[in-house]
Parts: sequence; structure tokens; C-alpha cells
Amino acid sequence: MIKQLQSLIFSLRHIVLVGILGLLLGCSSDNSVPDGDGENQEEPSIEPENKLPHFNIDTDGQVIPDEPKIAANFSITKAEEVVYEGNMGIEIRGASSQLFPKKSYGFETWDESNEDLDVSLLDYPEEEDWVLYAPYSDKSLMRNMLIYDLSRDMGRYASRTQFVEISINEVYQGVYVFMEKLKRDSNRIDINKLKEDENTGEDLTGGYILKIDKTAGSNLGEGYNELNSFVSNYDPPLASFDQEIYFLYEYPDAEDITDEQKAYISGYMGDFESALASDDFMDPDLGYQAYIDVDSFIDFFILTELSNNVDGYRLSTFMSKEKNEKLKMGPIWDFNLAFGNADYCSGGNTNVWAYQFNQRCPNDVWLVPFWWTRLLEDPDFVSKLQSRWSSLRAGALSNQSIVNRIDDYETTLTDAGAVKTNFEKWPVLGIYIWPNEFVGDSHDEELTYLRTWIEDRLTWMDGAINTL
Repeated sequence: MIKQLQSLIFSLRHIVLVGILGLLLGCSSDNSVPDGDGENQEEPSIEPENKLPHFNIDTDGQVIPDEPKIAANFSITKAEEVVYEGNMGIEIRGASSQLFPKKSYGFETWDESNEDLDVSLLDYPEEEDWVLYAPYSDKSLMRNMLIYDLSRDMGRYASRTQFVEISINEVYQGVYVFMEKLKRDSNRIDINKLKEDENTGEDLTGGYILKIDKTAGSNLGEGYNELNSFVSNYDPPLASFDQEIYFLYEYPDAEDITDEQKAYISGYMGDFESALASDDFMDPDLGYQAYIDVDSFIDFFILTELSNNVDGYRLSTFMSKEKNEKLKMGPIWDFNLAFGNADYCSGGNTNVWAYQFNQRCPNDVWLVPFWWTRLLEDPDFVSKLQSRWSSLRAGALSNQSIVNRIDDYETTLTDAGAVKTNFEKWPVLGIYIWPNEFVGDSHDEELTYLRTWIEDRLTWMDGAINTL
């Protein structure tokens, strides 16, 4: 009961904050009829090849709900040519981000009978589950794209991304990031398809996807429950009341996973945590190394710490287990509050460890598991982490490599005229939008802050990692 009350208070606090901001800004979230934004204004001359791909979504006047998905038609225009037309099922997605007037959407590509249809959109591998993410409080527009690209540069799958613009019922909605939804797929999270009748032997060992996160939607009942999740046997460090760590069933999902599969994966996680907590935790055979893919944990740690993701390790945290293999961390997800874009719990600082969140905010509902503090007590883990960091700093995570990516994004958005049109639609520059640490009066100022923050963070990380 305490946990549910805390969650309710947390949500209400953000509803009030964002509701007040919405009234102040006068930004409409209506997606049913045109509101006239941008009408009768002469657009700058943009070369067709420089324009962002444009999603034109027609809901036939229906307002897009949180759930369930509604049927709609859509087309994608690229360089003024229609490159795709078809049916979709679309709904609003996200948790706290739903409180913003600029909505993110999840959609499925459907056939004429409104059944799932695998297709290739904008040259992505064929699938039917997609995301249109709406950067709003992230006024750089690029934090998620940056971290996902860096992850792939490191050899770790992350959702493919690209900037697009969207219109709903002929009303322009601004710059979005078109993304792959995280799911089991040979081109996404590449693990075995675990069937309902695979309940014994090697078949039972994979694949699974779990996540540490808030509950969303119905999710088979209210809050965390035995149908949709299981609880860690170890309380998070420094918990100030009865906070616990819950592992949500992502694949197989809560509706499809069998009792035998639940017992296996919860038992595996329990064995891993017990080994990590034991006196023999550093033993390669008896300790944590017998249960986890250490390299994946190291890369996850590096990406989360590089960005000082205030949600890191405790929300939107995915992990997977393939058949006959060890637990892997990732893929990463939802870094819109990273890279200095949060004004609470030291989220804007460049000189703190994200994994030490619990020390700064022990009263938060969602805390970081004990894993990361414990792993850093192992000299072998630290040595591997330091070696990996040194290697990445000479390549994918060098200052120049990261700045070059930001510069490329800026060029793409500017040449497309999309920065201007986005902030005409959503006039948030110079205005605090929860939970901004920095408020720039222009997009240029937002990017200067982002570049400076990253350079300061890299400098601090160089010293901090080498002195672990």
C-alpha cells in the first residue's frame, strides 16, 4: 500500500507541474482537427533532399488515446515523394512524457484487415512495431538519438533512429524521432522465440526479456503483482521505506509467459543476485560471473554513466537471457533526461556517479539495485571497465566523435528548416519545462550547453574511472 501511495504522489506531482506549464504555454495537444498553427505563413525555401521524412497520419477525426490503438491511415513522404502508404494502429505512449502536450506515439503497421503486417519503413529491417518519440523537455531534440548511436558505435544494439516530422489530420506536430520499439526480433533483441509449450530442459533457458521500470497500461492488474512481475530478494541500498526492485516480464509478456517459465527466470535472477551478494562473489565459478555477460554490464554502465542518466539502472532498464547463455544488460532505452537535462537528484551534475542515485535520493519510489556497487568491489570487474573505457575514448567515445555526431544532427535539422518549424509549433525555448537543469533562449544555446556538459563529463569520467 505504501508503495502504491508513493507512486500515486509521484505521478500527481508531475501532473500538477506539467499541467501548469501547459496552461502557461497554451500548447494544444488536440490531434483531432486542424488548429491553424503555421497556416498562412510563408515557409523558407528548403531543397527537397534536405527535408526530413514526413509522416502524414489520418485518424478520420478520432482523437488518439492512451490505449487501445485506433485504426488510422498514414503515408511517409521523403524528398517530396511518397515512399510508403498503409494502415496503422496508433496510441499515445510513455509514462511521465504523456503529461506533455507534445505526445509520443506507438504504432503497429497493419494490413487491410487491421492485422499486424511486417514492413520496412525508411529502410529499417521489416517489423510491425514502431515508435514516434516526441522530444519536448529535451530541447536539443537529440539526446535519445545520440546515446543510441553511441551504443551501436560500441557494437551494442540500440533502436535505430532518425529525425522525422509528423502531421496528424493535417495539423503539423513538429520534429519527432522515428524509432524501433524494443522487442524480440532477429534484427532487434536477437534471442530465441520462447514458445508456450517450451517448459522443460534446455528449451526453458531462453529467451527472456525483463525490465526494471514503472508499470504501464493495464499490465494485468494494478501496479506490480505476481502476474506481471517478480520481486528481488534484495532490497535496494539505502532504501528509506519499503522500496523494492521489481522485474517486469517483457518477453514472453505477462499474458503469455507460463508458470514454468516464470519459475525458471525468477530462479535464475535469484541465483545471480545470491551469488553477487555472497562472500564468494568474485570467484569465477561460484560468483556472479557464472550468471552474467560481464562485457554487456560494463558497456551498459559506461553509457549510463557517460550521460549521467538520472533514470539509469532503475527505470527503462532492459536485460535479456538467450537460451543456454548468461544474462545480458541492455539494450539501453529512454535517455531524454540524461546529458544534464534533469534538475533533481544531481541529474544535471557532471561530477557524480549515476549508480549512486540512492545516496542522493533515498526517498524516491524507484531505486537502483545493489548490483553496481557490488560489482565495483571486484578488482577484476574494475580492471575490465577501465580497459574498455580507455579503448572507447580512443574511438567511439572520443570528444571529437561525440561532437561530430551532434554537429551532424544540427546540420540535418537546420538544413531541413525543422528547428524553426518545431519551435514555432512548440514555443518552449527560454521556458522551464520539467525537469530542465538548463534553459536556453535558443536552440543554439541548448546545443552549446549539451556540448559543454558532455566535454566536462568526459573529463570527470577519465579521472573517476581510473581511480575506482
